[in-house]
Amino acid sequence: MSAYLPELLSLMAIFTFAIVSPGADLAMVMRQSLVNGRRAAILTSIGIGCALLFHVSYTVLGLGLLISQSVYAFNILKWCGVAYLTYIGIQSLRAKPPILETTSAPTDAPAPNQHALKAFLIGFATNALNPKPVFFFLSIFSTVVHIETPAVVKFSYGCVMAAALVAWFVGVSIFMTTPSVRQGFNRIGVWINRAGGLVFLGLGLKLATEKAG
Repeated sequence: MSAYLPELLSLMAIFTFAIVSPGADLAMVMRQSLVNGRRAAILTSIGIGCALLFHVSYTVLGLGLLISQSVYAFNILKWCGVAYLTYIGIQSLRAKPPILETTSAPTDAPAPNQHALKAFLIGFATNALNPKPVFFFLSIFSTVVHIETPAVVKFSYGCVMAAALVAWFVGVSIFMTTPSVRQGFNRIGVWINRAGGLVFLGLGLKLATEKAG
C-alpha cells in the first residue's frame, strides 16, 4: 500500500480545497446544525460522506465517464438536484422563527421532527444529486491516479476522502451547535433561515445553468 501513498497524498492535497469550499453540502450542514441540532447535523454529514463513496464507486467502475458523456443522463441528474435545492430553499424561506432556548438543554438533542434516517438522507441527497462530483472525480482520478492502479486501491482512496469529508462536517456541526454560537444564531434565526433559503435557491439556479462537458 505504501507504493500508492504518493497518489493518495496528491489526491488529498487537491481534495482538501474541495472540502472547505462553500457549497450546497456546507450550507446544508450549517442549516441542520441551527435548525435541527447537533445529532441531525452529524447524521447529515455522514450521509454526505456516503454519497461521496457513491460517486467514487461509479467513477471507479467507469459509469462516471458514461454519465459525463451523456447529456441526457447529466440533465436528469442535474434537474433532480435543482428541484431538491429549490425545495429546500423554499422550506427555509417559509420556516417559522425558532424558539429561544431558556433552559440548559443539551445542544446535541435532535429536534423532535427530525428522524435519524431523514437527517442521513438529507445529506446523502444533497451530495448525490449534484452532478459536479462526476466531473470532479473523473478529472482528479484521471490526472492523479495511474490507470493501472487496482480498483480496490482506488476505492480505498475514496474511503479516506469520505472519512476526511465527514470529519470536516462533523467539526462544523459541533462548532455551530456550541451554546454560545447557537444562542447567537437563535436571536437572528428567522433571518438565518431566509438567508439560507436564498443560498439554496441561488445554488439551484447556478446548477440549472451548468452544462455537460
